[in-house]
Amino acid sequence: MALSAGIALVNVALLIALLTIYARIYKSTGAVFTVGLMFFAGMLILHNIIAVYAYFAMEPLYAVALLPYFLAVHLAELAGIAVLLKVTL
Repeated sequence: MALSAGIALVNVALLIALLTIYARIYKSTGAVFTVGLMFFAGMLILHNIIAVYAYFAMEPLYAVALLPYFLAVHLAELAGIAVLLKVTL
């Protein structure tokens, strides 16, 4: 559970970096597409913050068998965000 929460927090950090980059792009170009990217990054930040809170607040309610799946979801999300950050830079 702690590993999934840690990876979710890394996701939040990467998403904040993406959100900052998108905000700079929007400020300099005014491109409407970047507003959509900023919304997308914001929703993913919200998702990860809620997930971290839920992991600790509802830890006794989660079956141990679910933990590898939570970890896999966050690792897949981390890979996707890392690639998006790489191509954005």
